[in-house]
Amino acid sequence: MGVALTRAAQWTSAGSGTGTLEITPLNESLLNDIIKFAESFSSRHPQEAAFVFREPLEWKTQLDYSGFELGYEISGTTVQSEERDKDDQPLLLLSDSTIRVRSFGQLSRLLHVAMEKKLKEAQACLEANRDPIVKILGPGYGTIEGEDMSMLRLLDRMKKDDDPDTEIKMKISLLLQQLDMQLLNSSLKRISQEVRLTPAAVKNEVDLLKHFSGEGEDTVLESLEYISDYEFSNGCRAPPWRQVHGEICYLIVKPHDTDPLYITCSTAGVFLNGGREKEKDDIDYERKSDIYKDLITLLRERSPKFVENIAKQDYTFSEEPTYEKHYHHMEIVDAEDSGQSQKIYDYSEKNVFEKTKSPLVKSKPIDKKLEPSLKWKNVGLAGSQDDKAANKVIKEEKENRAIVPESKKKANILSPGPIKGQSVSKRKVSEKSDEISQSSSESEEDEEQPERHQEGNTDLPSEYWQIQKLVKYIKGGNQTATVIALCSMRDFNLAQETCQLAIRDVGGLEVLINLLDTEEIKCKIGSLKILKEISLNSQIRRTVADFGGLQIMVKILDSPDKDLKCLAAETIANVARFKRARRTVRQHGGIKRLVGLLDCVPLGSANLTPHQEKDIEVARCGALALWSCSKSTKNKEAIRRAGGIPLLARLLKSPHANMLTPVVGTLQECASEPSYRLAIKTERMIENLVKNLSGENEELQMHCASAIFKCAEDEETRDLVRHHGGLQPLASLLSNSENKELLASVTGAIWKCAISRENVTKLSSLVSTPSSSPVLCATDQLTRVATCSRCALAGSRQEILDLLGLWGEEPLQAQLWTRCRNVDIYKQIAWGMQEERFREYKAIETLVVLLTDQPEEVLVNVVGALGECCQEPANRAIIRKCGGIPPLVNLLTGTNKALLVNVTKAVGACATEPENMMIIDRLDGVRLLWSLLKNPHPNVQASAAWAICPCIENAKDAGEMVRSFVGGLELIVNLLKSENKEVLASICAAITNIAKDEENLAVITDHGVVPLLSKLANTNNDKLRRHLAEAISRCCMWGSNRIAFGETKAVAPLVRYLKSNDTSVHRATAQALYQLSEDPNNCITMHENGVVKLLLGMVGSTDETLQEAAAGCIANIRRLALATEKAKYG
Repeated sequence: MGVALTRAAQWTSAGSGTGTLEITPLNESLLNDIIKFAESFSSRHPQEAAFVFREPLEWKTQLDYSGFELGYEISGTTVQSEERDKDDQPLLLLSDSTIRVRSFGQLSRLLHVAMEKKLKEAQACLEANRDPIVKILGPGYGTIEGEDMSMLRLLDRMKKDDDPDTEIKMKISLLLQQLDMQLLNSSLKRISQEVRLTPAAVKNEVDLLKHFSGEGEDTVLESLEYISDYEFSNGCRAPPWRQVHGEICYLIVKPHDTDPLYITCSTAGVFLNGGREKEKDDIDYERKSDIYKDLITLLRERSPKFVENIAKQDYTFSEEPTYEKHYHHMEIVDAEDSGQSQKIYDYSEKNVFEKTKSPLVKSKPIDKKLEPSLKWKNVGLAGSQDDKAANKVIKEEKENRAIVPESKKKANILSPGPIKGQSVSKRKVSEKSDEISQSSSESEEDEEQPERHQEGNTDLPSEYWQIQKLVKYIKGGNQTATVIALCSMRDFNLAQETCQLAIRDVGGLEVLINLLDTEEIKCKIGSLKILKEISLNSQIRRTVADFGGLQIMVKILDSPDKDLKCLAAETIANVARFKRARRTVRQHGGIKRLVGLLDCVPLGSANLTPHQEKDIEVARCGALALWSCSKSTKNKEAIRRAGGIPLLARLLKSPHANMLTPVVGTLQECASEPSYRLAIKTERMIENLVKNLSGENEELQMHCASAIFKCAEDEETRDLVRHHGGLQPLASLLSNSENKELLASVTGAIWKCAISRENVTKLSSLVSTPSSSPVLCATDQLTRVATCSRCALAGSRQEILDLLGLWGEEPLQAQLWTRCRNVDIYKQIAWGMQEERFREYKAIETLVVLLTDQPEEVLVNVVGALGECCQEPANRAIIRKCGGIPPLVNLLTGTNKALLVNVTKAVGACATEPENMMIIDRLDGVRLLWSLLKNPHPNVQASAAWAICPCIENAKDAGEMVRSFVGGLELIVNLLKSENKEVLASICAAITNIAKDEENLAVITDHGVVPLLSKLANTNNDKLRRHLAEAISRCCMWGSNRIAFGETKAVAPLVRYLKSNDTSVHRATAQALYQLSEDPNNCITMHENGVVKLLLGMVGSTDETLQEAAAGCIANIRRLALATEKAKYG
């Protein structure tokens, strides 16, 4: 590790001091490897992890005491580990933001505590301890240059010395040397892949930019100057003491729209420095930004005006910048077409000879000559405006209206091979630059498709060649010929991939995009109609994005022509299906423009004029484009800020499915964000979503159900779904098992709606017995019950149960909603009817049927819904009668994390019924649940442990069943070492049930359950406190466990539990203290910690269990005090 930090890590060395680690990709990679090594050290090398360092690793930390809980003693802001060395010194000490660590075991635990701050902590540790091996093992192991003889000296010492630490030191030294080699190898591999700048490359780039800088709005920069005028013989302008760090020169760049930029050019790349210091004329060499591959890339990131003005520059010829990786920057062209150069690739592309290997090129003998490269393309500036700029130059050279010169047209027709290679190259360059640009949080929707080329002339259909001829006419014809050619091209089946690739291969995409930048409306419309159809192909849409088509389409959205707006928005909807395209739309103001398209006349208006109907069509196309763009988190926020939510809410009232589908699609995409879920509720969109569930369009139903699924996490939203009658259509849609996407959305919505069961326990005796009484009578009686608060408190329960069967159509709900004065009673009626309706619509039976032969995304939601419904006893019986328990148990053998969490919850809920438990036990379900405790995911472990609790409670001869699981009790006890609070709480609950059997209690005691439970006592989590106290109370029933809990310091923390606001914690703690108070020493500890005062207040509690436990504990303490007085005074 020392060698890697010395040789591979990148340190700042400006000014005085020891320097710091730069935040570079190389350093982050090294730090992540070191963190991974340290985190896993304890589990992989437990003996070495206990070794105490020669000197502590000490550094300034950003952590505070609140992150430390288990295994640490906290006093004010000071934290000490319970682990200590032979001199009784803590192995970890945090005091006044300074931390000292003295073992790998504590270092590993510290990284787990640091969580997202672990990278910063590792960086601070290594900066403060430049050679950590010296502090870990001693000065004899320090990193030295040249030949390292430390291992030979260590071997000699081992022969002469029998100290066991010497052997451990040798093992640690070997492990650290192995880590060193790993770090050096990974660093070497990363460095070898970098393309490094040279002084010549920097000079060419600076001279090029100077040529286009100066006064005037169209120049790319106001000025660009070297800080130093002196140039050394090697081409560098940096002083010699900075050249040793790879620095070449320093620049002052003044863009049109930002403050002056002070830039360092080095062999590793280009970055911003600290500028000139105010007091003196020295440069602050410290890096202040990310490292960019060249000066142009940095300026593109820092100055939008620079990017804009680049596109206005004409093309001229220049020399290719030189890099240390010498690529051949040349192009093969036909001798007869030498006047028109081909496209030149970016720096990072390989030799062009490797790019043009296609049968069409090989079949034609060509004369080779070197062509100079186009200036802006050489430096990666072609971007999206390259064809546009080239078109301007061509227009100046040609008098006719041709869009592309005849020579280029001829080259495109005769030699499609190089053009295809060009397309591949441009796309790769664009994607490579996209990786280092600002990224959105969305995931890639469509994967990169392999590039497809035609293998030879013989297999090409006639349409391929006909389309090529039409592209030629588009390139060389006048306006009329261009429009006719566009119309003829639309006669082909553009949905066929052959036709799509024919347009791309012959260079037609560039021409179609260039047409969008003309002033001819008909040409624009024809081009957009073709682009709209062919952009359904993933390769085409990526190429359109590479050629800058999206930027032009976004500008077209401002056009007064509504047909153009519609076509542009629809084409954007097709192209923006991958994240780079979505980002481009946002960065060029597309989101705001698209939201503006949504503003149209009210959709319910009668007798719409043709003008208004066109406005509605524009809004539909805008919604389509927003739907594609809404898969990006940043775009969702941009839509909200642009005022899209109220406009979407208005469009949601449309009676037309073709409008509703993109609107609801956009809403369900955005519903993943909390701000949108709140807006959907407050803008009263739930009513319309529920209404559209009853339509006939399955895609619309799917999106509505998906939106409800995401929004129904909120309790009030679940109320609204029920209030507007959403449960019936959801239950009805379960019968459509063929459409898996719809089924997944519907089952998800049912799952989330079933979470609300505030009165399930009160209405547990509810049965589905429809009544023939008139609905109006039911309304009157229910209203009477609801409006009489005295009756509601006294005798309303039975009346409600009698009237639930009279629950009729939606008007009854509406009447009760408006007339009910007692909200609690309304909720009893309404929520009871929600459970009743699920049974009435046979939703539970249908859900049970869906437990087999379904994809995992459906199963997760189905099982989740059943798990929620199982909380009500009647539903558990229905599941058993429908044969739902065997398929649930079978799902315990799966691997899907979300599915396992839901199925364990459902099985656990079913196990609360003894009849269900018999079936689960017969199917070996408990053993399967126990095996899930070995699952690596904490959520699965916790859910399995919670499910085991009712299984033990309701199983016959539970003690013997638990003992039959080989290694099961040891596994349970070992999980008390987990860092996850939910896992710990669930395991404590399981131990409480296991300990009811005396033999099992004896076994887990032998496995060390007492000290492990005691270590958990210093926790602030009330859920864990409750179950931990219950487990301690149960474990006190065996042998000397009461004494052991006192010796392991579990008593004093328990007393603090009584200060919690949770009454269930009070009850469990009082019971534990009562059991512990049977030991005199524990009574003394309790009294010293003020337990008597806390328990006296609980003696008067209405909870009888709490009363008895508190009184019993006080009595034991009092008896001990009386016995002590009697022994003392006689």
